[in-house]
Amino acid sequence: MAEEAGHPSRYVKLTRDLQDAPAAEDIRPGELNQPVAVPQLEQRRCGECGQALPESYQAPADEPWTTGICGCAEDAESCRTGLFCPCVLFGRNVEALREDIPWTTPCTCHAVCVEGGIALAILTVIFPCIDPSTSVLIGEGLMFSWWLFATYTGIFRQQLQRKYHLKDSPCDPCLVHCCLHLCANCQEHRERKGRLAENNADRITIVNPPPVQEMSVAGNHPSTTAENGAARL
Repeated sequence: MAEEAGHPSRYVKLTRDLQDAPAAEDIRPGELNQPVAVPQLEQRRCGECGQALPESYQAPADEPWTTGICGCAEDAESCRTGLFCPCVLFGRNVEALREDIPWTTPCTCHAVCVEGGIALAILTVIFPCIDPSTSVLIGEGLMFSWWLFATYTGIFRQQLQRKYHLKDSPCDPCLVHCCLHLCANCQEHRERKGRLAENNADRITIVNPPPVQEMSVAGNHPSTTAENGAARL
């Protein structure tokens, strides 16, 4: 109606050439409502745990462990627990990594496979009445179970490395548990304990209390003193 009356419409049909696009096609509905990418707000995140990665991070992660594989003496508590009750320490480590697994399950598995295997090996050596062929079968079974359990414990060590982007030290996780199981168990506990302490320290917020405010005495105020003197006059 406005165009027929001699008044052209003031509305302009949006096309791609208005957005400096090479093609002059009509804009489809909803095309202008696309999210805008802001490079300053984009932050890289880990594909395994989803935590934010620092700007200096370069895949694959090669962060060193905070303690060495033979640094058991650095934490006396975990050293004693890992030496006399390694099943309990292993259960605590697994529970910290996997919240869906209670610590009693890996603790029982560790007690049966490791402590039970060591006890069976000692009994086989102490009692010489056991047939040699039977002793060989027992030894082969113990070696196989030890290798199988080293693979099981190495999986959780690998999950710990992925969570904190740690490198293989000193070698493959399964091989570490196969050769140095007790030391690796204590090292994982120290690493997890140290990482949690660092995260808690970063989250502490220091709030300074406001300065103490004191109310001034009305008699000392100059304006109040002048008003009192005028009232007396």
